[in-house]
Amino acid sequence: MSWFPLAEAPVPEGGLFDFDATLPLMAVQVVILTFILNKLFFQPVGKVVEEREGFVTTSHKDAKERLARVQRLEQDLKARLQQARHDAQAVVAAAEDEVATLHKAALAEAKASATKLREQARAEIDAQRSEADAVLAKESRQIADLIIRRLVTF
Repeated sequence: MSWFPLAEAPVPEGGLFDFDATLPLMAVQVVILTFILNKLFFQPVGKVVEEREGFVTTSHKDAKERLARVQRLEQDLKARLQQARHDAQAVVAAAEDEVATLHKAALAEAKASATKLREQARAEIDAQRSEADAVLAKESRQIADLIIRRLVTF
């Protein structure tokens, strides 16, 4: 015995549309096949797709947050770098000013020392000159006295 007695019935001679049990049977088969496919294929695939969409959404959200964090860190580092450059320029300028000041002070001290040494040397030379003049005057008087005595004694 057949399970589908209506499907095995002979096809009557008819026109374009024959209304027999084939159409409702096909409709029932489509509904059953759709139900089976839905339970066995579409629901698991739908779950996997939803999980992947959730993963992609979460990953996208995390990536946006990380990108925002990286951009904030980049801005912070740029600001720090700019501040460090500014501070370094200020330190270099201060060091240059200090070096210039020390150079001027050392130059002034060297000039003062040279002037002092020159004055001391002049004073010593003047003292030695006046001493030499005194010695020469004394010796010239002695020689003059000696010459006068010899001339007088002759």
